[in-house]
Amino acid sequence: MKDLSIRYLERLSELYPTIAAASTEVINLEAILNLPKGTEHFLTDIHGEYEAFSHVLKNGSGAVRRKVNDVFGNTLSNQDKQSLATLIYYPREKMNQVLKTAKDRDDWYKITLYRLIQVCKCAASKYTRSKVRKALPPEFAYVIEELITEKAVGIDKESYYNAIIRTMIRVGRAEEFIIALCQLIQRLVVDHLHIVGDIYDRGPGPHIIMDKLMQYHSVDIQWGNHDVLWMGAAAGQICCIANVIRVCARYGNLDILEDGYGINLLPLATFAMNVYGEDPCTCFQLKGGGNCSLSEREINIKMHKAISIIQFKAEGQLIRKHPEFHLESRNLLHCIQFDKGTIAIDGKEYELLDHSFPTVNPADPYAFSQQEEEIMRRLERAFLNCEKLQQHMKFLLAKGSLYKVFNGNLLYHGCVPLNEDGTLKEVELYGQVYSGKSLYEALDSYVRKGFVAINDQERERGRDMMWYIWLHENSPLFGKDKMATFERYFLADKETHREKKNPYYNLLEQEEVADRILAEFGLPAEGSHIINGHVPVKKKNGESPVKCGGKVLVIDGGFSKAYQGETGIAGYTLIYNSYGLILAAHEPFESTEAAIQKESDIHSETIMVKRVMQRKLVGDTDIGAELREKIKDLEQLLEAYRSGALVERYAR
Repeated sequence: MKDLSIRYLERLSELYPTIAAASTEVINLEAILNLPKGTEHFLTDIHGEYEAFSHVLKNGSGAVRRKVNDVFGNTLSNQDKQSLATLIYYPREKMNQVLKTAKDRDDWYKITLYRLIQVCKCAASKYTRSKVRKALPPEFAYVIEELITEKAVGIDKESYYNAIIRTMIRVGRAEEFIIALCQLIQRLVVDHLHIVGDIYDRGPGPHIIMDKLMQYHSVDIQWGNHDVLWMGAAAGQICCIANVIRVCARYGNLDILEDGYGINLLPLATFAMNVYGEDPCTCFQLKGGGNCSLSEREINIKMHKAISIIQFKAEGQLIRKHPEFHLESRNLLHCIQFDKGTIAIDGKEYELLDHSFPTVNPADPYAFSQQEEEIMRRLERAFLNCEKLQQHMKFLLAKGSLYKVFNGNLLYHGCVPLNEDGTLKEVELYGQVYSGKSLYEALDSYVRKGFVAINDQERERGRDMMWYIWLHENSPLFGKDKMATFERYFLADKETHREKKNPYYNLLEQEEVADRILAEFGLPAEGSHIINGHVPVKKKNGESPVKCGGKVLVIDGGFSKAYQGETGIAGYTLIYNSYGLILAAHEPFESTEAAIQKESDIHSETIMVKRVMQRKLVGDTDIGAELREKIKDLEQLLEAYRSGALVERYAR
């Protein structure tokens, strides 16, 4: 049998069949190592706010505006630069507005095209021509390449470029060309996108966000607990299904399921009206759904209560099925004194805010009624058979994970479970003990098993583990001692609502703790960062997203409108370009229409978290390390050719 290294070189020689081909690739890769690193864009806790997400995606958290400033400096007024930036974000819509009042359309086309070409040249300058070529829109690829990769030297060449632009206007293709240039600029300004969890829940358009992400050129996702909840629902886990529907109902977003994913909620609505028709369901008022009619709102409130009771029953059944989860304290239905309208928790009796439990059998409170059983079976089939939902979940599985190490940064949603002394907490899962990185990897494996395991028991364990990840105190995506859903609905005492956070959140400012976490995931203490979502940073209370001297960045600032009152802003995002790390705080997003008409931009404040002394190059990144390995392999191939161990392959 041939030596493994020779077999590998033989396979490599199929791609580079000659000394010339291998040498050319080495030269090309060495040159790429010396280009500036691409810009990374970090977003987290989007929570279905698709308009704000779309705008931040278009403006690159201020990266587009910075590129416009780099190109035009003081040669354009701030107003002109903002108008150009808005055009880049919303080319078709902004053009329609501008051209209504333009005195000379051809003149506007000409000026705008020249400006966009200059921005495009600047954005493309850090990439190889090959990479830029792959990003070009096919319809205008040749023309754009001519305009942005060549310099107009001499009268003849300048006339050539001017002729292209004049002809583009004359034949009526200027508008489509402008749109193509604007989209290319957006594409080139951000090289890679990181979503650090929680795409789903609260806001009205997570399905729209998922569609956009599936079209994005380069993205990875670190799952949040809300994402894993939806993954569990898509896998057919009924506790996850009930939670997904309850959260949608609570925020007035049931149309996500009905219109976005085509899941039929009529059986649940009919059941809710029949059982709770005379019940005011006061504890189940909605947190959203302002556009609903009164009758729709009434139905949603009753559906909200119906699915909440079903959820408590389903979770009670699962907790009894898995005593190893140690969640018995979260089973509360059997603690209710139905005749008194009270509940006993931890030896203390509380008055219930809602005394109506028509479907709960005091003798067996966690058993479904026949109608509830039928509804959940139908919903399970609906989630499993929803093609669009399954496509979105496959994308999350393909592009996502529980954590990611990328270019010296550790990305995760939530927390690394710690003990009070800052050491890694040991967690038992199905009889095995894990902590730190091994815990993340075990949970990640179970999520995937919930979709693809051949063994039925392993698949069921994976599905149930997705619910565990959603709300367990030892889940790195939750990290609180309980999810007080029942208490928030039924008890007035705010103390019962309190969810105690894992010690991780109080220890983030301790450098030795941050260094221990970084080391656990294979990163050095110097120059590395933890980038973290999940818990909103309350800027209005003076809280900073920059912790531990810049080593830890918590970038959930409240994308979700439900949290903006608490945080005082509308989210943090992060840019990591060749000059360093830039944190952006955003003002609440008014609307897409306002962004176009008023040229308002939600990007409001930037903080340079870290500026490098020497500009970062591709050679300083993970991709650079991979390219160096490839260069090493190619040099071995060249040695094999020159020593006679392999023979060059000449095409006939």
